[in-house]
Amino acid sequence: MKSLKMGSAFVGIIVGAGFASGQEILQYFTSFGYMGTIAAILATALFAYLGMSLTRLGSRMKTTSHKEAIFGISGKIIGTIVDYIIILTLFGVGVVMIAGAGSIFSQQFNLPAPLGSTVMAILVVLTIMLNVKKVIAIIGSITPFLIIAVVVLAVYSLLTMDATFASLNPIANDQASVLPNWFLSAINYVSFNIAVGASMAIVMGGTEKDEKVAARGGLIGGLILGSLIILSHLAIFSKVDVVGSAEMPLLQIADDLSPILGVFMSFILFGMIYNTAVSMLFSFSARFVEMGTMKSRMFIIAVGLVAYVLSFVGFTKLVSLFYPTIGFLGLFLVIALIVADIRQPHKTKLQ
Repeated sequence: MKSLKMGSAFVGIIVGAGFASGQEILQYFTSFGYMGTIAAILATALFAYLGMSLTRLGSRMKTTSHKEAIFGISGKIIGTIVDYIIILTLFGVGVVMIAGAGSIFSQQFNLPAPLGSTVMAILVVLTIMLNVKKVIAIIGSITPFLIIAVVVLAVYSLLTMDATFASLNPIANDQASVLPNWFLSAINYVSFNIAVGASMAIVMGGTEKDEKVAARGGLIGGLILGSLIILSHLAIFSKVDVVGSAEMPLLQIADDLSPILGVFMSFILFGMIYNTAVSMLFSFSARFVEMGTMKSRMFIIAVGLVAYVLSFVGFTKLVSLFYPTIGFLGLFLVIALIVADIRQPHKTKLQ
């Protein structure tokens, strides 16, 4: 049960605005058609392995911040590079999520975007004032709703396909891709998301005394995440002729099925953005100050304000500039984790 909770929280950390809306999946996977399916399977295997490595590492080192764990496995020079990449990622994704909340308010409910960003920023700051175990519980609690929604949408899409995958493949290939080929796209996507989730996953693993329970949690989380990628890709692929041009393809599918489901999906989307924003800015703050102190509360308020101001750059612009870059930088972390597992099998493998 502990492992399942941790796995659910791991999914909640990584799944943000881009994933839950379907836009990330469209660009990273569906735009490669048939080969996008292979890319999604490859990403699943990598997420399972790396998720397990991260939570196990946190449990073994009993860490409250990613810094000591990263330096422990990769040495001073690479550790410093990875540390700065994670710091940049944590803060940057937090900003993107606050901007994403503004987009939902304007696109789905015709409300001013700054209102959505303001609500999100206030919610995030207040949530981080809680302790880490409460944060993990909050993050994990909303994930099952996303899983149910994605499964329903995938089944609906596949059962109501108007065309064959063979005829849809050229349309899928015409969609804009983040990267030039499916293999690089899968690697970049995993690398980016591991950079996003690494810090919170390590801290989360640090709250679990039993290494095997922690490792199982990361493994379960990686497999759930991969399954969601595959299902989302198949849902969008099967309707790519209809939703390929949509800003939020999964939301478009939900709207087509039922306007009520569309509203429900938009609430889930807001919840997943909230989850990611909380975990990013919590981990960012934990890197610099001891959490639960008066100093940490002042720091969190300051971080929330700066992130809120920067969010006005705009959601789409922030995503297009930020995500692929962090994907390439995040390879430092992925390689460090793999090397650590190979070098220290007696410590890092499940007994």
